[in-house]
Amino acid sequence: QVQLVESGGGLVQAGGSLRLSCAVSGRTVRTYSMGWFRQAPGKEREFVATISWDGGRTDYEDSVKGRFTISRDDAKNTLYLQMNSLEHEDKDHYYCAADFHGVESRSSTTYEDWGRGTQVTASS
Repeated sequence: QVQLVESGGGLVQAGGSLRLSCAVSGRTVRTYSMGWFRQAPGKEREFVATISWDGGRTDYEDSVKGRFTISRDDAKNTLYLQMNSLEHEDKDHYYCAADFHGVESRSSTTYEDWGRGTQVTASS
């Protein structure tokens, strides 16, 4: 059974940085596209970033471009999201997701497996 576990969330001051990690077990991620999404209470889950199965293509939601960087280490079966210049508006529960068919997408419905998320808060 595939399991995704996020870590690295926390409380930082606005302008600070955090690095989220998503450790995958049960299956190699080598052929997966993977993504990060976020969700606030009472709101829909929204796209943050995605990375292709080979790491050669990335895509970001406009508000995080230039501040967030998605990366992957297939040897460690781990996905990362480096978040710099955090803003109060980035406060959300962040989830990682995997698509085993290697399809990159901004749509959450594309992804088959999800972690339980990690909370990020940037104080204003």
